[in-house]
Amino acid sequence: MLNLIVIVILSYLVGSIPTGILMAKKVKGIDIRKHGSGNVGGTNVMRALGWKYGVLTIIIDALKGAIAVVLISRLYLGAFPFPNATPFDDFTLVQIIAGLAAVIGHIWTIFAQFKGGKGIATALGFLITIITVDMLLALGVFILVVSFSKYISLGSISAAIAVPLILIIRENIFHVDIQGYHIILPFVIAVSLLVIYTHRSNVGRLLQGKENRISLKKSR
Repeated sequence: MLNLIVIVILSYLVGSIPTGILMAKKVKGIDIRKHGSGNVGGTNVMRALGWKYGVLTIIIDALKGAIAVVLISRLYLGAFPFPNATPFDDFTLVQIIAGLAAVIGHIWTIFAQFKGGKGIATALGFLITIITVDMLLALGVFILVVSFSKYISLGSISAAIAVPLILIIRENIFHVDIQGYHIILPFVIAVSLLVIYTHRSNVGRLLQGKENRISLKKSR
């Protein structure tokens, strides 16, 4: 039990690393929370510092989720402390728990008064190691939506909705045998709902026509 707690704490702390805050402070000496939307994610960094630093922030945030799943989970030793009723082996279950802890850390970071990003990049980095094909297809949805609408938030919400739908379509229409489908699906739905919840203010602005479109130019 102690071993699993250590993994959860380490994953949470890695997810909590405030990439956007550190990036803005290092590059421009500003507090990103006082610029643009006030969010610490890659989209707001893109608005304040330009697309290169925004993309770099998104990549690092995604790596936080991947690191929790690929590296930190390997600290797992011994038997799982609870009965494992899932179709996954104990180690895969630990990886899922570690990835979720990283997403929670990103959204509610201990290093910034528990006010972090919206979780989409860290969730991408985490889930792409578990359901790779489905996440790559969802990433395609994100790119298409952003390309046409210029709204990062709309792309993120669309991708979050697309992931469980892609799982359902691949399993039930194309009859792809997805390991642990009946366990993964409700879990992915929960993560998607969490991501959508963190974008609730964006939804309001989109409905009101007040959401900012993405620009490749940095602010002055």
